[in-house]
Amino acid sequence: MNNKEGNNKRSGARPTSSRPSSNKPKPAMQKRAQGPKKVKINPKVAEAAANKVEKTPNQAPKRPKVKDEIRLNKYIANSGACSRRDADIYIQSGNVKVNNIPVTEMGYMVKPGDVVNFDGAVLTPEKKEYILLNKPKNFTTALDEGQEFRNVLELVRGSTNAKIAAVGRMDKNTTGLLLFTNDTDMLRKFTLPSQKSSKIYQVSLDKNLKFEDLEKINKGLVLDGHRVFVEDISYIENEAKSEIGLKLRSSNVKVVRSIFEHFDYNVLRIDRVSFAGLTKKNLPRGNWRMLTEQEIINLKNV
Repeated sequence: MNNKEGNNKRSGARPTSSRPSSNKPKPAMQKRAQGPKKVKINPKVAEAAANKVEKTPNQAPKRPKVKDEIRLNKYIANSGACSRRDADIYIQSGNVKVNNIPVTEMGYMVKPGDVVNFDGAVLTPEKKEYILLNKPKNFTTALDEGQEFRNVLELVRGSTNAKIAAVGRMDKNTTGLLLFTNDTDMLRKFTLPSQKSSKIYQVSLDKNLKFEDLEKINKGLVLDGHRVFVEDISYIENEAKSEIGLKLRSSNVKVVRSIFEHFDYNVLRIDRVSFAGLTKKNLPRGNWRMLTEQEIINLKNV
């Protein structure tokens, strides 16, 4: 090996090629394939997208609610034909038609102008009426007390042509506020034991109520195995100690009488002076009046 070759090896120089050089340009290098760009996700947009329900092609659009529409069973009950529960049975059996088309769908909504045929007869629902009476003595809500005492419906006979009924019961000796209506929902509402509206009674006893008995009543008591909760009880100001004001939720007058009889007092008179926020103001004994729109709203929201 000569010195020239040794020098080339040590310097690491590339040997000269004997192939002829080419002037053709080299092909461009292809770009490296890149993955999809990462997109920053907005948390609020993601949450909205997750909560959004996508409609499938076969999903029917939601029917917009029509003003003043009412469930078919309630429409039938409001007409006085039967109760809602019985109306459901008639609907399921195919005995109800709307615009001459049989309807068996539960929850069907009746729109203004629809003609409802119930078991062969066209129904006309009554307008809701609400009448407040200041009941006098010797009238009763019962229909089976003979000819001696008249029914309270005689006192409100000229108020409406609707089929109204009294909310709760009153015996012949009890006076004060009594509500009448053809609204079946309200009738049912105020007869439930769980209803929360307050009533105030003025009770006249045969003797003065002892203070210790007043305190016992105020704490509540058990009558016939049922707990009676009294909201408030007090002596009436500037009256004898036998005149008592009693506030409780029960609309059953018998409960009021039983409370005092439990402590060996005889009840001479019971006068309901307030019913679910309604009062006797400007309503003389034996007279009635229609409720205002605001009073009706208040009763429904009790």
